[in-house]
Amino acid sequence: MAEKLEKNQFDEVGVNPFNAPVPGESLTSPSDMPKAWERPSQYTDQDEAMEEIYMELTSPDNLMPLIEMIDEGTPLDQIAQVILYKGYTQGLYNPDLMTLLIEPTLYLLISIADYAAIKDYVLYEGEEDDPEAQIHGDDEEPISWDEGEVEEKVKPKKESLGESLLAKVESELPEKVREVKEKE
Repeated sequence: MAEKLEKNQFDEVGVNPFNAPVPGESLTSPSDMPKAWERPSQYTDQDEAMEEIYMELTSPDNLMPLIEMIDEGTPLDQIAQVILYKGYTQGLYNPDLMTLLIEPTLYLLISIADYAAIKDYVLYEGEEDDPEAQIHGDDEEPISWDEGEVEEKVKPKKESLGESLLAKVESELPEKVREVKEKE
């Protein structure tokens, strides 16, 4: 009886397994106070939701911190994930629309990086080591013409962002990025 009891996995991390919600407890929340994602979403149209995301990202308070995050090497897919999840939890759109917004949000972040003159942004973590992301002949020098080096940029697709938002990205975004960088 003098055996020493071994610590279990819960004791090691300092967690009480019996201090947790009862299964189904979330289903008993008051119906007069639903969470934002339990109510009908604010946006049901992809173009309107992307317009809201664009306005939020390019606001003067958010644009410079976003540019700094991209410049520091934060992967664009992680930034997009945070942006979209935040919108979902605020009740802006449902999970289905959130899934449809992934590609346009990534293109928008790429555009912001391009207009901020960030050439080596990280699209996703582990991108350098991914053999499928390697471009054959990528280690070769670019072809030079008389006018200078040929550089090909990734541009958002019209069907991805929609014509009205794409026009805003091309006309307003360079000016917004320039203004924010001047305030530094």
